[in-house]
Amino acid sequence: MLTTALRNVLAHKARLLMTVLAVCLGVAFVSGTLVFADSTAAVQRAAASRTFADVAVSVTAKEPVATPDQPGVLTDVLARRLADVPGVAAVRPSVDGSATLNAADGRPLRVKRGTNLAAAYVPGRDGKDVRYPVVEGRAPAGADEIAVDRGTAAAGRYRVGDTITLATDGPALTARLVGTVTTGDTRVTAGGTLTLFDRATAQRLFATPGNYTSLEVSAGPGAGQYELAERIAATLPPGTAEVTTGQAQADQQALYVGTLTRGYQKLPMVFAGVSLFIGSFLVVNTFTMLVARRTREIALLRAVGATRRQVVRSLLAEAALVGVVASMAGFALGLGIAAVLPGLLSGDGNQVPKGPLVIGPRPVAAALFVGVGVTVPAAWLPSRRAARIAPIEALRAAAAPPGGRSRLRPIAGVGLLVLGAGLLTALARSAEDASEENLRNAMLGCGVLVVALIVLAPTLAVPVIRLTGRLTRRFGVAGFLARQNALRDPRRTAATAATLLISTALVSGLATIGHSTGQALDRQTADGLAADYVISTGDTMTGIDPAAVQRVAGAPGVRGASAVADSTAVIGGKVREISGIDPADVEPADVEPDGVGQVLKLDFVSGSAQDLGPGRIAVSSSVARETGVSTGGQVNARLGRSEEFTRYTVVGVYQDNPTAHDAVGARADVQKHSFKPGSVQRILVRGDGVSGEGLRAAVGNNPLLKVQDRAELVREAAGTMGDLLTLMYGLLGIGVVISALGIVNTLAMSVTERTREIGVLRAIGMERGGIRRMIRLEAVTVAAFGTLLGLAAGLFGAWAVGALAGGAVKQYTLAVPWGTLALLCLASLTIGALAATLPARRAATLSPLEAVAAA
Repeated sequence: MLTTALRNVLAHKARLLMTVLAVCLGVAFVSGTLVFADSTAAVQRAAASRTFADVAVSVTAKEPVATPDQPGVLTDVLARRLADVPGVAAVRPSVDGSATLNAADGRPLRVKRGTNLAAAYVPGRDGKDVRYPVVEGRAPAGADEIAVDRGTAAAGRYRVGDTITLATDGPALTARLVGTVTTGDTRVTAGGTLTLFDRATAQRLFATPGNYTSLEVSAGPGAGQYELAERIAATLPPGTAEVTTGQAQADQQALYVGTLTRGYQKLPMVFAGVSLFIGSFLVVNTFTMLVARRTREIALLRAVGATRRQVVRSLLAEAALVGVVASMAGFALGLGIAAVLPGLLSGDGNQVPKGPLVIGPRPVAAALFVGVGVTVPAAWLPSRRAARIAPIEALRAAAAPPGGRSRLRPIAGVGLLVLGAGLLTALARSAEDASEENLRNAMLGCGVLVVALIVLAPTLAVPVIRLTGRLTRRFGVAGFLARQNALRDPRRTAATAATLLISTALVSGLATIGHSTGQALDRQTADGLAADYVISTGDTMTGIDPAAVQRVAGAPGVRGASAVADSTAVIGGKVREISGIDPADVEPADVEPDGVGQVLKLDFVSGSAQDLGPGRIAVSSSVARETGVSTGGQVNARLGRSEEFTRYTVVGVYQDNPTAHDAVGARADVQKHSFKPGSVQRILVRGDGVSGEGLRAAVGNNPLLKVQDRAELVREAAGTMGDLLTLMYGLLGIGVVISALGIVNTLAMSVTERTREIGVLRAIGMERGGIRRMIRLEAVTVAAFGTLLGLAAGLFGAWAVGALAGGAVKQYTLAVPWGTLALLCLASLTIGALAATLPARRAATLSPLEAVAAA
């Protein structure tokens, strides 16, 4: 039986090729992602080890950086003392911090991953810093000079001699670029930036004169890291500093960079899961058709003594062989994916570490497990059906007609449909609770709904195709025959359309949710904000120079500028955001602002912003609902850096507003407890003809500050929508490719089965063009069936999941992207027609006499 299985695989290798390709895609994504992850981790570990190769021990202060009132311990005196410790070869003082730069076009050079690292250039006896080799120009030597790494220079389009605007933690500074360096620091190579100052300037910016942020010790010959660390710890004043080995620092930095790049692995794995899930239907369909084609052969085996178990094993062995071939091909393709992923994922100043591929046992085992694990289970049902073929079938002159309809299938399908739809409907009614558990249940409900449609597809195929067949009948006899061929075997039609059903459901659902969320965020921003521009720091730990508010107010075209102090507030046991405002800046949401300072719209359910003051706050509807507080009530809150709770009177409850955050209070009250006392974190600007460039100039082109108009605020609030669209189009591409393979495979095997029928049609006068048209229309009919079911499932799932999103994004309403869905339908039908090209051409080239004579 094993010999028979091998012979059958070789005999039907052309028909199994599409199945191999479909499974190969999924295996490639899995193995490629694992190889990429292992290779990236190895590169990160090697880079971190090189960075700390000359560091045996690092000494850092336990207390915050030294201040004029509290002298630090990491001084030149301590450095000289450590240099005398036995086993110490050298001590390198280090000053690290953070600096953000403006690019050559004047806009902030921001990074999505990595760190905006700043450090001191510390030359040795030879005048060079081995940590940062200079490749162009020279090292910084004055307060108005800096150097950057080559990656930062390329991202910012800097040239030696340029004047660069930068900021560390406060007003903007300007410095001249005097050189570029190289670095192996993974915090920079992972997509960060590096800015180097001379030692005195770095101490003034990130510590205090004469103090360092760390002392890095290199070991002499024969001195071990742990032994040296113990000697140094004994030298330090008790409780003043921490001692860490260089290996521990390298491991910690590799782990840090690994967390930054871990997200790269998620998207390929999603593609792998979808492609394998869709490809499994192609496996089922292929083996079902092969079993139907080989009915007489299997019956003959049964007649000569083969048992049912042997028939099952034979077909499963065929599937295993297909899986092994798909695994090998997929692994080879996966190596190519792993090689190109770093280049594809790098960009916008973010670099994925590159290095040689690391092929460990995990991706090899995963490739084999996935390839065989998909094909063998998918072939189990067809093999069970083959085992039920009676030996008497060997005496029939032709292959047995398709089996009758299953009575259990409609019952099971309706049950799953009711379960999935009921779960989604129940979750949609609890739209206020967008918890992680509800979202998981919603995804489960969507999965059950899709499975229900797949189970019901053979039952739905007949009425749906008869309905769409009214369009194909316009093409005459070819259209009529195409509809009849699609109805001939509803199971086969449904299995072929299942791949398009899944991909269409995914894409239409994601597109609808993304479109609806984008419109909701747009409305929410417009309703809650009367300002035209917002200048912000992006976090509560950084402040805007109070004098900048006056400069902004005097900028051309500005009619009003209001400062907002942002901080955190612990209310009801949760950390929330609170905004400190001037009550005069607030206008009711249903009234058009008439004052120059009215930049914030708040829709109060009860109370008013005019009652804000010391000890009095207003809260959003969500906070009021979660804490059970109402206007006139009191609530305990701890603001900012305050260590004690204070009892606040609630003077109003307003509809959730992203601009006002979770609570609002008087600005002076919030500033008193903020992390940077007296500072503000946002400036809301109204004006006529005001420009972002003018506002950036008013705040000194400070790269720490973001100047955004309403459209930019919406794009930022919709941050993940871009990733969602990438995922959507990726899933569409995978679904289209596998669906095309399925249609080609089904039609090719169908043409083989209908050889005599096609010969008769040619003999009675149908031209080759009519044969080709018939095959293409059959493919379009199948594609239309899968697309319609997929659209129905996707829109229903988007309604339910989107209703849950409304709990997090207020003003969410279902908005159908008709244009996108129309393009999706057109793409599906076009793919169906194109996939039929080869089978149609093969059918048209059949000789009428040879076709009629075929057995």
